[in-house]
Amino acid sequence: MVKNFFLFSFIVFLAACGNQKKDNNLADSKNEKENNQPNVIVILVDDAGYVDFGFMGSEDLETPHIDSLAKEGVVFTDAHVSATVCAPSRAGLITGKYQQRFGFEANGTGYGNSGDIGLSDDVVTMADVFKKNNYKTIALGKWHLGSDISDHPNQRGFDEFYGFLAGSRSYFSMKNPSKNHMLQQNGKQVVFDGYLTDVLGDQSVRFVEENKNQPFFMYLAYNAVHTPIEAKEEDLLKFKNHPRQKLAAMTWSLDENVGKLRNKLIELGLLENTLIFFLSDNGGAHNNSSKMGPLKGWKGNKFEGGHRVPFIVSWPKKITDHKKFNGLTSSLDVFSTSLAAAGIEKDKDLILDGVDLLPYLSGDKKGNPHDKLFWRKLDEAGARNGEYKLIRLKNYGSVLYNLTNDLGETNNLISKESSTANEMLESLSDWESNLIAPLWREGKAWEDVTYHIHQKLMKNEEVLYKDPKGKKNISNPKN
Repeated sequence: MVKNFFLFSFIVFLAACGNQKKDNNLADSKNEKENNQPNVIVILVDDAGYVDFGFMGSEDLETPHIDSLAKEGVVFTDAHVSATVCAPSRAGLITGKYQQRFGFEANGTGYGNSGDIGLSDDVVTMADVFKKNNYKTIALGKWHLGSDISDHPNQRGFDEFYGFLAGSRSYFSMKNPSKNHMLQQNGKQVVFDGYLTDVLGDQSVRFVEENKNQPFFMYLAYNAVHTPIEAKEEDLLKFKNHPRQKLAAMTWSLDENVGKLRNKLIELGLLENTLIFFLSDNGGAHNNSSKMGPLKGWKGNKFEGGHRVPFIVSWPKKITDHKKFNGLTSSLDVFSTSLAAAGIEKDKDLILDGVDLLPYLSGDKKGNPHDKLFWRKLDEAGARNGEYKLIRLKNYGSVLYNLTNDLGETNNLISKESSTANEMLESLSDWESNLIAPLWREGKAWEDVTYHIHQKLMKNEEVLYKDPKGKKNISNPKN
Protein backbone atom coordinates (compact mmCIF):
# COMPACT_ATOMS: atom_id res chain seq x y z
CA MET A 1 0.00 0.00 0.00
CA VAL A 2 2.79 2.38 0.99
CA LYS A 3 4.75 1.32 -2.08
CA ASN A 4 1.77 2.10 -4.35
CA PHE A 5 1.36 5.49 -2.65
CA PHE A 6 4.96 6.48 -3.33
CA LEU A 7 4.69 5.23 -6.92
CA PHE A 8 1.53 7.32 -7.44
CA SER A 9 3.19 10.36 -5.88
CA PHE A 10 6.22 9.98 -8.13
CA ILE A 11 4.01 9.80 -11.23
CA VAL A 12 2.13 12.96 -10.13
CA PHE A 13 5.48 14.70 -9.55
CA LEU A 14 6.72 13.80 -13.01
CA ALA A 15 3.47 15.02 -14.57
CA ALA A 16 3.70 18.29 -12.66
CA CYS A 17 7.29 18.76 -13.78
CA GLY A 18 6.23 18.09 -17.36
CA ASN A 19 3.44 20.66 -17.14
CA GLN A 20 5.76 23.16 -15.48
CA LYS A 21 8.33 22.64 -18.23
CA LYS A 22 5.60 23.10 -20.82
CA ASP A 23 4.45 26.29 -19.13
CA ASN A 24 8.04 27.52 -18.90
CA ASN A 25 8.57 26.79 -22.60
CA LEU A 26 5.41 28.72 -23.45
CA ALA A 27 6.57 31.61 -21.27
CA ASP A 28 10.05 31.50 -22.80
CA SER A 29 8.50 31.47 -26.26
CA LYS A 30 6.35 34.48 -25.36
CA ASN A 31 9.32 36.32 -23.87
CA GLU A 32 11.46 35.52 -26.90
CA LYS A 33 8.74 36.85 -29.17
CA GLU A 34 8.42 40.01 -27.11
CA ASN A 35 12.17 40.44 -26.87
CA ASN A 36 12.45 40.29 -30.65
CA GLN A 37 10.13 43.26 -30.94
CA PRO A 38 12.05 46.53 -30.81
CA ASN A 39 11.45 49.20 -28.25
CA VAL A 40 10.28 52.39 -29.97
CA ILE A 41 11.24 55.87 -28.80
CA VAL A 42 10.14 59.13 -30.41
CA ILE A 43 12.22 62.07 -29.18
CA LEU A 44 10.41 65.23 -30.21
CA VAL A 45 12.06 68.58 -29.47
CA ASP A 46 10.34 71.93 -29.67
CA ASP A 47 11.01 74.84 -32.05
CA ALA A 48 14.57 73.76 -32.84
CA GLY A 49 16.46 75.54 -35.61
CA TYR A 50 17.27 73.51 -38.71
CA VAL A 51 21.03 73.86 -38.33
CA ASP A 52 21.22 74.03 -34.52
CA PHE A 53 22.75 70.58 -33.97
CA GLY A 54 26.25 69.38 -34.66
CA PHE A 55 25.02 66.70 -37.08
CA MET A 56 23.24 69.44 -39.02
CA GLY A 57 26.35 71.55 -39.26
CA SER A 58 26.17 73.80 -36.21
CA GLU A 59 29.54 75.17 -35.17
CA ASP A 60 28.43 77.10 -32.10
CA LEU A 61 25.93 74.79 -30.35
CA GLU A 62 27.27 71.64 -28.71
CA THR A 63 25.25 68.44 -29.11
CA PRO A 64 27.66 65.46 -28.76
CA HIS A 65 25.08 62.90 -27.59
CA ILE A 66 22.52 63.72 -30.28
CA ASP A 67 25.36 63.66 -32.81
CA SER A 68 26.23 60.14 -31.63
CA LEU A 69 22.64 59.12 -32.24
CA ALA A 70 22.95 60.51 -35.76
CA LYS A 71 26.18 58.57 -36.38
CA GLU A 72 24.46 55.35 -35.33
CA GLY A 73 21.51 55.93 -37.63
CA VAL A 74 20.40 57.74 -40.75
CA VAL A 75 20.07 61.50 -41.16
CA PHE A 76 17.23 62.59 -43.44
CA THR A 77 17.95 65.71 -45.47
CA ASP A 78 14.48 66.27 -46.93
CA ALA A 79 12.28 65.51 -43.91
CA HIS A 80 9.18 67.51 -43.01
CA VAL A 81 6.53 67.74 -40.34
CA SER A 82 2.85 67.98 -41.23
CA ALA A 83 2.37 71.46 -39.72
CA THR A 84 4.51 74.50 -39.05
CA VAL A 85 3.25 75.03 -35.48
CA CYS A 86 3.26 72.89 -32.37
CA ALA A 87 -0.17 71.39 -31.72
CA PRO A 88 -1.24 70.30 -35.24
CA SER A 89 2.26 68.98 -35.94
CA ARG A 90 1.99 66.74 -32.87
CA ALA A 91 -1.50 65.65 -33.88
CA GLY A 92 -0.18 64.51 -37.27
CA LEU A 93 2.78 62.67 -35.80
CA ILE A 94 0.87 60.82 -33.07
CA THR A 95 -1.93 59.72 -35.45
CA GLY A 96 0.11 59.12 -38.61
CA LYS A 97 -2.39 61.01 -40.72
CA TYR A 98 -2.88 64.56 -41.92
CA GLN A 99 -4.41 66.24 -38.90
CA GLN A 100 -6.72 68.26 -41.12
CA ARG A 101 -8.62 65.02 -41.76
CA PHE A 102 -10.12 65.43 -38.28
CA GLY A 103 -10.21 69.23 -38.12
CA PHE A 104 -7.04 69.76 -36.06
CA GLU A 105 -5.68 72.47 -38.35
CA ALA A 106 -5.04 75.65 -36.36
CA ASN A 107 -2.62 75.94 -33.47
CA GLY A 108 -3.81 75.29 -29.94
CA THR A 109 -6.60 72.86 -29.11
CA GLY A 110 -9.57 75.19 -29.50
CA TYR A 111 -10.29 78.91 -29.60
CA GLY A 112 -12.98 81.22 -28.27
CA ASN A 113 -16.45 79.72 -28.29
CA SER A 114 -15.18 76.37 -29.53
CA GLY A 115 -13.87 75.46 -26.10
CA ASP A 116 -11.11 72.88 -25.77
CA ILE A 117 -11.58 70.35 -28.59
CA GLY A 118 -8.23 68.61 -29.00
CA LEU A 119 -8.02 65.21 -30.65
CA SER A 120 -11.21 63.74 -32.04
CA ASP A 121 -12.49 60.95 -29.82
CA ASP A 122 -12.46 58.43 -32.67
CA VAL A 123 -8.85 59.10 -33.74
CA VAL A 124 -6.37 56.28 -33.06
CA THR A 125 -2.93 57.18 -31.70
CA MET A 126 0.35 55.30 -31.94
CA ALA A 127 0.06 54.57 -28.24
CA ASP A 128 -3.39 53.01 -28.72
CA VAL A 129 -1.97 50.50 -31.19
CA PHE A 130 1.17 49.71 -29.20
CA LYS A 131 -0.77 49.25 -25.97
CA LYS A 132 -3.22 46.94 -27.73
CA ASN A 133 -0.21 44.88 -28.83
CA ASN A 134 1.25 44.47 -25.34
CA TYR A 135 3.74 47.32 -25.37
CA LYS A 136 4.20 49.39 -22.24
CA THR A 137 3.53 53.01 -23.20
CA ILE A 138 4.53 56.38 -21.75
CA ALA A 139 4.21 60.04 -22.78
CA LEU A 140 6.78 62.37 -21.26
CA GLY A 141 6.85 66.16 -21.41
CA LYS A 142 4.69 68.47 -23.48
CA TRP A 143 1.27 67.17 -24.57
CA HIS A 144 -0.59 70.11 -26.24
CA LEU A 145 -3.22 67.84 -27.77
CA GLY A 146 -6.14 68.69 -25.53
CA SER A 147 -6.80 69.09 -21.82
CA ASP A 148 -10.29 67.60 -21.49
CA ILE A 149 -10.53 64.27 -19.69
CA SER A 150 -11.11 62.45 -22.99
CA ASP A 151 -7.86 63.87 -24.37
CA HIS A 152 -5.65 63.14 -21.38
CA PRO A 153 -2.72 60.95 -22.44
CA ASN A 154 -3.92 58.19 -20.12
CA GLN A 155 -7.10 58.09 -22.23
CA ARG A 156 -5.20 58.11 -25.53
CA GLY A 157 -3.22 54.90 -25.19
CA PHE A 158 -0.54 55.84 -22.68
CA ASP A 159 -0.17 53.71 -19.56
CA GLU A 160 1.74 56.56 -17.99
CA PHE A 161 1.94 60.31 -18.46
CA TYR A 162 4.61 62.43 -16.82
CA GLY A 163 4.45 65.95 -18.18
CA PHE A 164 2.16 68.93 -18.72
CA LEU A 165 -0.87 69.56 -20.90
CA ALA A 166 -0.21 73.11 -22.12
CA GLY A 167 1.86 74.33 -25.06
CA SER A 168 4.59 75.85 -22.89
CA ARG A 169 5.54 76.54 -19.29
CA SER A 170 8.52 77.58 -17.16
CA TYR A 171 11.47 75.22 -16.95
CA PHE A 172 11.55 75.83 -13.20
CA SER A 173 9.06 75.13 -10.45
CA MET A 174 5.93 77.32 -10.62
CA LYS A 175 3.92 78.61 -7.69
CA ASN A 176 0.25 77.60 -7.96
CA PRO A 177 0.36 76.48 -11.61
CA SER A 178 -2.91 75.94 -13.48
CA LYS A 179 -4.13 72.45 -14.30
CA ASN A 180 -2.69 72.77 -17.80
CA HIS A 181 0.69 74.09 -16.68
CA MET A 182 1.36 71.93 -13.66
CA LEU A 183 3.77 69.06 -13.98
CA GLN A 184 1.80 65.91 -13.35
CA GLN A 185 2.05 62.15 -13.20
CA ASN A 186 -1.14 60.48 -14.38
CA GLY A 187 -3.26 63.45 -13.32
CA LYS A 188 -1.63 64.11 -9.96
CA GLN A 189 0.51 67.21 -9.54
CA VAL A 190 4.25 66.72 -9.17
CA VAL A 191 6.27 69.33 -7.29
CA PHE A 192 9.86 69.31 -8.47
CA ASP A 193 13.12 71.03 -7.77
CA GLY A 194 15.65 71.78 -10.44
CA TYR A 195 15.30 72.12 -14.20
CA LEU A 196 12.44 70.56 -16.16
CA THR A 197 14.61 69.20 -18.98
CA ASP A 198 16.61 67.26 -16.37
CA VAL A 199 13.44 66.02 -14.70
CA LEU A 200 12.08 64.66 -17.97
CA GLY A 201 15.43 63.07 -18.79
CA ASP A 202 15.52 61.36 -15.39
CA GLN A 203 12.00 60.04 -15.92
CA SER A 204 12.93 58.61 -19.31
CA VAL A 205 15.75 56.67 -17.64
CA ARG A 206 13.49 55.52 -14.81
CA PHE A 207 10.90 54.19 -17.25
CA VAL A 208 13.51 52.22 -19.20
CA GLU A 209 14.84 50.69 -15.97
CA GLU A 210 11.36 49.63 -14.90
CA ASN A 211 10.41 48.17 -18.29
CA LYS A 212 13.68 46.70 -19.52
CA ASN A 213 12.22 43.20 -19.75
CA GLN A 214 9.30 44.04 -22.03
CA PRO A 215 8.87 46.01 -25.24
CA PHE A 216 7.91 49.64 -24.70
CA PHE A 217 6.87 52.73 -26.63
CA MET A 218 8.10 56.08 -25.35
CA TYR A 219 6.92 59.44 -26.64
CA LEU A 220 9.52 61.81 -25.19
CA ALA A 221 8.35 65.33 -26.01
CA TYR A 222 10.79 67.85 -24.58
CA ASN A 223 9.59 71.45 -24.45
CA ALA A 224 13.16 72.60 -25.09
CA VAL A 225 13.97 74.88 -26.84
CA HIS A 226 10.55 76.58 -26.83
CA THR A 227 10.13 79.85 -24.96
CA PRO A 228 10.47 80.95 -22.19
CA ILE A 229 14.21 81.04 -22.79
CA GLU A 230 15.42 79.74 -19.42
CA ALA A 231 18.53 77.79 -18.52
CA LYS A 232 20.42 76.57 -15.46
CA GLU A 233 23.01 78.89 -13.95
CA GLU A 234 25.85 76.41 -14.43
CA ASP A 235 24.99 76.03 -18.11
CA LEU A 236 24.75 79.78 -18.59
CA LEU A 237 28.18 80.05 -17.00
CA LYS A 238 29.56 77.43 -19.39
CA PHE A 239 28.45 79.58 -22.32
CA LYS A 240 29.18 82.91 -20.66
CA ASN A 241 30.50 84.67 -23.76
CA HIS A 242 28.36 82.89 -26.32
CA PRO A 243 26.35 85.17 -28.65
CA ARG A 244 23.36 82.84 -28.21
CA GLN A 245 24.08 82.11 -24.57
CA LYS A 246 20.64 81.04 -23.37
CA LEU A 247 19.85 78.90 -26.40
CA ALA A 248 23.29 77.30 -26.22
CA ALA A 249 22.72 76.48 -22.54
CA MET A 250 19.23 75.08 -23.16
CA THR A 251 20.46 72.98 -26.07
CA TRP A 252 23.35 71.67 -23.99
CA SER A 253 20.93 70.49 -21.30
CA LEU A 254 18.68 68.90 -23.90
CA ASP A 255 21.65 67.02 -25.32
CA GLU A 256 22.80 65.89 -21.87
CA ASN A 257 19.41 64.34 -21.21
CA VAL A 258 19.23 62.62 -24.58
CA GLY A 259 22.63 61.25 -23.56
CA LYS A 260 21.25 59.97 -20.24
CA LEU A 261 18.67 57.93 -22.08
CA ARG A 262 21.05 56.64 -24.72
CA ASN A 263 23.61 55.64 -22.09
CA LYS A 264 20.96 53.77 -20.08
CA LEU A 265 19.93 51.86 -23.19
CA ILE A 266 23.58 50.93 -23.76
CA GLU A 267 24.05 49.92 -20.12
CA LEU A 268 21.03 47.59 -20.23
CA GLY A 269 21.91 46.14 -23.63
CA LEU A 270 18.77 47.63 -25.20
CA LEU A 271 20.15 50.17 -27.66
CA GLU A 272 20.77 47.56 -30.35
CA ASN A 273 17.08 46.71 -30.62
CA THR A 274 15.57 50.12 -29.96
CA LEU A 275 14.13 52.11 -32.85
CA ILE A 276 14.69 55.80 -32.12
CA PHE A 277 13.30 58.78 -34.00
CA PHE A 278 14.66 62.25 -33.30
CA LEU A 279 13.05 65.35 -34.81
CA SER A 280 11.72 68.84 -34.10
CA ASP A 281 8.00 69.57 -34.11
CA ASN A 282 8.48 72.46 -36.57
CA GLY A 283 11.07 75.00 -37.61
CA GLY A 284 12.83 77.33 -35.22
CA ALA A 285 10.83 80.19 -33.74
CA HIS A 286 11.50 83.84 -34.51
CA ASN A 287 11.91 84.57 -30.78
CA ASN A 288 14.33 81.88 -29.52
CA SER A 289 17.45 82.90 -31.53
CA SER A 290 17.36 79.66 -33.53
CA LYS A 291 18.94 79.45 -36.97
CA MET A 292 17.47 78.05 -40.17
CA GLY A 293 20.68 78.01 -42.20
CA PRO A 294 19.87 77.99 -45.93
CA LEU A 295 16.11 77.81 -45.40
CA LYS A 296 13.67 80.68 -45.82
CA GLY A 297 11.12 81.37 -43.12
CA TRP A 298 10.60 79.99 -39.63
CA LYS A 299 7.97 78.43 -37.40
CA GLY A 300 4.43 79.31 -38.49
CA ASN A 301 4.85 79.79 -42.24
CA LYS A 302 4.84 77.53 -45.27
CA PHE A 303 8.37 78.21 -46.42
CA GLU A 304 10.95 75.46 -45.84
CA GLY A 305 12.09 77.00 -42.57
CA GLY A 306 8.65 76.31 -41.14
CA HIS A 307 8.37 72.57 -41.79
CA ARG A 308 11.70 71.07 -42.93
CA VAL A 309 13.27 69.66 -39.77
CA PRO A 310 16.30 67.76 -38.48
CA PHE A 311 15.36 64.08 -38.54
CA ILE A 312 17.24 60.97 -37.37
CA VAL A 313 16.21 57.32 -37.45
CA SER A 314 18.38 54.89 -35.51
CA TRP A 315 17.95 51.12 -35.06
CA PRO A 316 21.42 49.52 -34.80
CA LYS A 317 20.09 45.96 -35.08
CA LYS A 318 18.56 46.64 -38.50
CA ILE A 319 19.99 49.90 -39.82
CA THR A 320 23.70 49.36 -40.28
CA ASP A 321 24.41 51.54 -43.31
CA HIS A 322 24.91 54.91 -41.63
CA LYS A 323 24.34 57.55 -44.24
CA LYS A 324 22.26 60.50 -45.30
CA PHE A 325 18.95 59.79 -46.94
CA ASN A 326 17.75 62.37 -49.44
CA GLY A 327 14.26 61.06 -50.18
CA LEU A 328 11.15 63.12 -49.44
CA THR A 329 10.04 62.12 -45.95
CA SER A 330 7.41 63.14 -43.41
CA SER A 331 6.81 62.89 -39.68
CA LEU A 332 3.66 61.04 -40.73
CA ASP A 333 5.98 58.12 -41.53
CA VAL A 334 6.91 57.56 -37.88
CA PHE A 335 3.66 55.64 -37.17
CA SER A 336 3.84 53.35 -40.22
CA THR A 337 7.56 52.68 -39.79
CA SER A 338 7.14 51.82 -36.12
CA LEU A 339 4.33 49.35 -36.79
CA ALA A 340 6.38 47.64 -39.48
CA ALA A 341 9.42 47.41 -37.21
CA ALA A 342 7.33 45.85 -34.43
CA GLY A 343 5.64 43.41 -36.81
CA ILE A 344 2.22 44.84 -35.94
CA GLU A 345 -0.39 44.55 -38.67
CA LYS A 346 -2.43 47.68 -39.21
CA ASP A 347 -6.16 47.38 -38.73
CA LYS A 348 -7.92 47.55 -42.08
CA ASP A 349 -10.00 50.57 -41.11
CA LEU A 350 -7.03 52.58 -39.83
CA ILE A 351 -6.10 55.30 -42.33
CA LEU A 352 -2.43 56.29 -42.27
CA ASP A 353 -0.90 58.85 -44.62
CA GLY A 354 2.67 57.90 -43.75
CA VAL A 355 4.74 55.10 -45.27
CA ASP A 356 7.16 52.52 -43.92
CA LEU A 357 10.66 53.95 -44.30
CA LEU A 358 12.53 50.71 -43.55
CA PRO A 359 12.61 49.36 -47.13
CA TYR A 360 14.21 52.62 -48.25
CA LEU A 361 16.84 52.37 -45.54
CA SER A 362 17.62 48.74 -46.36
CA GLY A 363 17.89 49.47 -50.07
CA ASP A 364 14.93 47.28 -51.01
CA LYS A 365 13.19 50.38 -52.35
CA LYS A 366 14.71 53.33 -54.16
CA GLY A 367 13.63 56.91 -54.65
CA ASN A 368 11.25 59.04 -52.62
CA PRO A 369 8.96 57.61 -49.95
CA HIS A 370 6.53 60.38 -50.96
CA ASP A 371 5.88 61.83 -54.39
CA LYS A 372 3.81 64.62 -52.87
CA LEU A 373 3.28 66.30 -49.51
CA PHE A 374 0.75 68.95 -48.49
CA TRP A 375 0.33 71.58 -45.79
CA ARG A 376 -2.54 73.85 -44.80
CA LYS A 377 -3.33 76.08 -41.87
CA LEU A 378 -6.36 78.30 -42.43
CA ASP A 379 -5.47 80.86 -45.14
CA GLU A 380 -2.03 79.47 -45.98
CA ALA A 381 -1.32 76.23 -47.83
CA GLY A 382 1.62 74.52 -49.46
CA ALA A 383 2.37 71.57 -51.71
CA ARG A 384 5.43 69.61 -52.69
CA ASN A 385 5.75 67.60 -55.87
CA GLY A 386 9.20 66.21 -56.50
CA GLU A 387 11.61 69.10 -56.66
CA TYR A 388 8.85 71.72 -56.88
CA LYS A 389 7.31 73.60 -53.96
CA LEU A 390 4.16 75.72 -54.18
CA ILE A 391 2.75 78.12 -51.58
CA ARG A 392 -0.78 79.48 -51.85
CA LEU A 393 -2.14 82.43 -49.87
CA LYS A 394 -5.92 82.82 -49.87
CA ASN A 395 -7.18 85.85 -51.84
CA TYR A 396 -3.61 86.80 -52.71
CA GLY A 397 -1.93 84.31 -55.03
CA SER A 398 0.70 81.60 -55.25
CA VAL A 399 4.44 81.21 -55.67
CA LEU A 400 6.40 78.31 -57.14
CA TYR A 401 9.99 77.28 -56.48
CA ASN A 402 12.38 74.60 -57.70
CA LEU A 403 14.06 73.47 -54.47
CA THR A 404 16.85 71.63 -56.25
CA ASN A 405 18.05 74.89 -57.75
CA ASP A 406 16.65 77.26 -55.15
CA LEU A 407 16.44 75.81 -51.64
CA GLY A 408 16.16 79.35 -50.26
CA GLU A 409 12.88 79.91 -52.17
CA THR A 410 13.72 83.27 -53.70
CA ASN A 411 13.13 82.72 -57.45
CA ASN A 412 9.39 82.58 -58.12
CA LEU A 413 8.67 80.46 -61.22
CA ILE A 414 4.89 80.90 -61.21
CA SER A 415 4.88 82.68 -64.60
CA LYS A 416 7.63 80.68 -66.29
CA GLU A 417 6.26 77.29 -65.29
CA SER A 418 2.54 77.92 -65.11
CA SER A 419 1.60 74.38 -66.17
CA THR A 420 3.51 72.92 -63.22
CA ALA A 421 1.91 75.45 -60.90
CA ASN A 422 -1.59 74.66 -62.18
CA GLU A 423 -0.99 70.95 -61.81
CA MET A 424 0.15 71.43 -58.22
CA LEU A 425 -2.79 73.69 -57.40
CA GLU A 426 -5.10 71.00 -58.72
CA SER A 427 -3.36 68.34 -56.61
CA LEU A 428 -3.65 70.58 -53.57
CA SER A 429 -7.35 71.03 -54.22
CA ASP A 430 -7.84 67.27 -54.61
CA TRP A 431 -6.10 66.70 -51.27
CA GLU A 432 -8.28 69.32 -49.62
CA SER A 433 -11.40 67.54 -50.80
CA ASN A 434 -10.63 64.78 -48.28
CA LEU A 435 -10.37 67.16 -45.34
CA ILE A 436 -12.96 68.64 -43.01
CA ALA A 437 -13.25 72.30 -42.12
CA PRO A 438 -10.98 73.40 -39.27
CA LEU A 439 -12.75 72.99 -35.93
CA TRP A 440 -11.27 76.21 -34.55
CA ARG A 441 -9.24 79.20 -35.69
CA GLU A 442 -6.46 81.23 -34.06
CA GLY A 443 -8.05 84.65 -33.74
CA LYS A 444 -7.77 87.72 -35.94
CA ALA A 445 -4.64 89.13 -34.27
CA TRP A 446 -2.46 86.11 -35.04
CA GLU A 447 -4.09 85.33 -38.37
CA ASP A 448 -3.39 88.87 -39.61
CA VAL A 449 0.25 88.59 -38.57
CA THR A 450 0.67 85.24 -40.30
CA TYR A 451 -0.96 86.60 -43.46
CA HIS A 452 1.40 89.61 -43.44
CA ILE A 453 4.47 87.39 -43.02
CA HIS A 454 3.49 85.25 -45.99
CA GLN A 455 2.81 88.25 -48.20
CA LYS A 456 6.22 89.74 -47.44
CA LEU A 457 8.15 86.50 -47.84
CA MET A 458 6.38 85.71 -51.10
CA LYS A 459 7.63 89.08 -52.43
CA ASN A 460 11.11 88.65 -50.87
CA GLU A 461 10.48 91.74 -48.79
CA GLU A 462 11.29 92.54 -45.19
CA VAL A 463 8.75 91.32 -42.66
CA LEU A 464 7.63 94.30 -40.58
CA TYR A 465 6.28 92.39 -37.58
CA LYS A 466 6.26 88.77 -36.44
CA ASP A 467 3.67 88.79 -33.66
CA PRO A 468 0.65 90.87 -32.61
CA LYS A 469 2.73 92.89 -30.15
CA GLY A 470 5.16 93.83 -32.91
CA LYS A 471 2.29 94.94 -35.12
CA LYS A 472 1.00 97.27 -32.42
CA ASN A 473 4.40 98.93 -32.21
CA ILE A 474 4.23 99.93 -35.87
CA SER A 475 2.06 102.94 -36.74
CA ASN A 476 -0.18 102.36 -39.77
CA PRO A 477 1.30 98.97 -40.74
CA LYS A 478 1.03 98.13 -44.41
CA ASN A 479 1.09 94.70 -46.05
